[in-house]
Amino acid sequence: MRSTFRVLFFLKRDKQKANGTVPFFCRITVDGQEVRFGMKCDINPKYWDVKAGKAIGRTTEALKINALIENTQAAIHKIYRELQERENYVTAEKIKNIFLGIEQKQHTLLELFDRHNHERKVQIGINLSKSTYGKYCTVRRLVADFLLYKYSMSDISIKEINHQFLSDFENYLFVAHEYAKNTVVTILKKLRHIIETALNQELIHRNPFKSFKLQWQKTDRGYLTQSELESMIDFRFKEEDLEKARDIFVFCAFTGMSYSDVKCLTNSNIQTSFDGKLWIKGKRKKTDTEFNIPVLPVANVILEKYRGQANNDLAIPVFSLVNYNILLKKVAQFCGITKNVSSHLARHTFATLTLTKGVSIESVSKMLGHTNIGTTQIYARITDKKIGREMSAFTETVSFSTKNEISRLI
Repeated sequence: MRSTFRVLFFLKRDKQKANGTVPFFCRITVDGQEVRFGMKCDINPKYWDVKAGKAIGRTTEALKINALIENTQAAIHKIYRELQERENYVTAEKIKNIFLGIEQKQHTLLELFDRHNHERKVQIGINLSKSTYGKYCTVRRLVADFLLYKYSMSDISIKEINHQFLSDFENYLFVAHEYAKNTVVTILKKLRHIIETALNQELIHRNPFKSFKLQWQKTDRGYLTQSELESMIDFRFKEEDLEKARDIFVFCAFTGMSYSDVKCLTNSNIQTSFDGKLWIKGKRKKTDTEFNIPVLPVANVILEKYRGQANNDLAIPVFSLVNYNILLKKVAQFCGITKNVSSHLARHTFATLTLTKGVSIESVSKMLGHTNIGTTQIYARITDKKIGREMSAFTETVSFSTKNEISRLI
């Protein structure tokens, strides 16, 4: 919606000078808000037409004043149109400052990224993970590369970010980097956070993401079947690193813990609970949400196997994420598993198998440390085995005494 806009010229009659002339002013009004400034020119009131807003007559002075009015009005209207096209948010103060040449600091996108990332860097280990910080640095680099690629610019004013910019950046991520849909959405959400920061600081007054929809593409999250998991457990590895990578994966598959949480798991997190059995109790590194997980026999064997082998009271010695995922690919090959096995697949496996085996979605959600049960529902797979088992149970509760009763239904 366009704003209401008006330019008016008037005389400041309460400032009349000794020679009878009065100062000549311009007033700009946008959406009911007005600003005024002097034209650095005086005029005799008897030569001024209040209704027309210009000087009367053909004198040199009148022609000079009317030319000044015409040029000023044209310049102000031009500034207004440019602001409308560029920012879609115009104020009378902005127009006046641009017309008078009053410099306004232009905040740039990469400047805001740098400020944001600098502030977040000191929060690593407190309320921010190193990986999350790294993702913002990656998005900052992608934006910088895009600006050079598309516009041959090293930076851009935050006010220049509009729907077209976002659309071009999205297309760049798809074409130049061949990112998948959900990866692009993740990147754009990081950029949106920077834009929202600018909004909160009132550096801009409109959100270009308001009309730019970000929507996840539904994906089928992989998992290992029970037989695949058993083949991994039964395999005898000759290389110690492969065996350890397998053990970490199996531990995650029987606890639902993520790689980052297992990496930080300490012996103090493993406690005897109300039932006299061992439980893992802690908070998810990603969401700071509490989780409580019973230690199943398979997981307990792995804990005992690596007891005392890690430093700083850690329960299990864990590889770096990069090396861990490389090793898992080799583990899968040895075990004849053709699926793309990665660190997070173990967590997916735990969620899917527990739900398939009849563990309630509420219990699974609690063990996974999900903040929203809707996240857990992603794993509620309807497998053929689950359908078959449930329908068999249903059949046992429904019976017909004679064939004649059945025939009456036909």
